[in-house]
Amino acid sequence: MKGYGSVKLLLKISYLGSAYNGWQVQKDRKTVQKTMQDAVETAFGKRFPITGCSRTDSGVHANMFCCTVEFGDIRTSIPIEKIPVILSRLLPDDITVYDACRVPDSFHPRYDATGKEYIYLIWNGAVKNPFLTERAMFYPKPLDVNLMNEAARCFLGKHNFASFMSSGSKITDTIRRIDTSRVEREGDKIMFTIAGNGFLYNMVRIMAGTLIEAGSGKIAPNDVSEIIRACNRKKAGATAPSCGLYLNRVFY
Repeated sequence: MKGYGSVKLLLKISYLGSAYNGWQVQKDRKTVQKTMQDAVETAFGKRFPITGCSRTDSGVHANMFCCTVEFGDIRTSIPIEKIPVILSRLLPDDITVYDACRVPDSFHPRYDATGKEYIYLIWNGAVKNPFLTERAMFYPKPLDVNLMNEAARCFLGKHNFASFMSSGSKITDTIRRIDTSRVEREGDKIMFTIAGNGFLYNMVRIMAGTLIEAGSGKIAPNDVSEIIRACNRKKAGATAPSCGLYLNRVFY
């Protein structure tokens, strides 16, 4: 970034979303985007445009979140490789920047993404785990992970996922392709991993809520295929809480 010239950087960040009202800037609310803008302004003396790869909801976390900073014509002696360290020192402990690279002016972190991977985490112990408070859904009743995994396989492929979209969403193109969908257990921790070319509003959380119904015996695993075909939000399970959701990877 030495000297003059149009500069656009892609930053890779991680954050715990518990204390934030999602990614996007909102008036009089604490958000990840605004916190990032404040850190960049402190480091470089000017408020530059920051664009994210997704609009994560309040309480949702990210192991990998990508955003661009458009510096425009800037003069600075700071090497790009030093920017993650500088910004991370200015950010609160629940947000960190771990990578930075230069991208073309035409690059868009959302529209150039070819897919995303999410994780939904459930603590399925008889008692709560204080170390996972606001970082996993607490579900103390027994869950059969084999039934959940069988149900999760129904999501694979290209489908109309209207049944798994928030009823308040105005999106009309509800067809998405799912490439990975599995459920695993490690002790009392259950992890639902799903990756695809795109996701509808609250889609993963509704999927997780539906898988819980399969794991608790309320529905049969094969019922998930019928729920998909119904294209009716009322047929799917409840929306699982935001605390268990993590944006895990973004693909370009």
